[in-house]
Amino acid sequence: MTDFDDRAFRNAMGNFCTGVVIAAGSVDGQPAGFAAQSFVSLSLDPPLVALCPAKSSTSWPKLRESGAFCINILAADQKTVCDAMAQSGGDKFAQFGWHSGESGSPILDGVLAYIDCHIETEYDAGDHIIAVGRVCDFKVLDSHGASPLLFYRGSYGEFAANA
Repeated sequence: MTDFDDRAFRNAMGNFCTGVVIAAGSVDGQPAGFAAQSFVSLSLDPPLVALCPAKSSTSWPKLRESGAFCINILAADQKTVCDAMAQSGGDKFAQFGWHSGESGSPILDGVLAYIDCHIETEYDAGDHIIAVGRVCDFKVLDSHGASPLLFYRGSYGEFAANA
């Protein structure tokens, strides 16, 4: 392709609905994190996940330095958490309850589940990084079937099961 249209590509990719997660870590006791959509389960044996932060992220270097990250799977009613974590700078965790997981990374209150990981390796991927995490702990926190926060065609929403 000689003339690649970035906007058209983003629009095409927007047709793939994704969940919204918060990747969080802690350096010297100070929490850091960011909102992400590029997250996937990678392997069961060993248990691995992949996260794809942008190279321009100011939070990813802090998580890398900590050697760990925790994926917090947001519930549909946590869009304010997503909005706060999508901002650059400031204390993103000041307005939300959280506690440290096994790796020392933050687990946010009210999430559907978390996956706590130690960073296994990283790969260069254009304007992003593919970070592979080895799962050290995980837990489903909402067993009542709350909906996840989803992102589709540039908007947030939630899952509605067919009756």
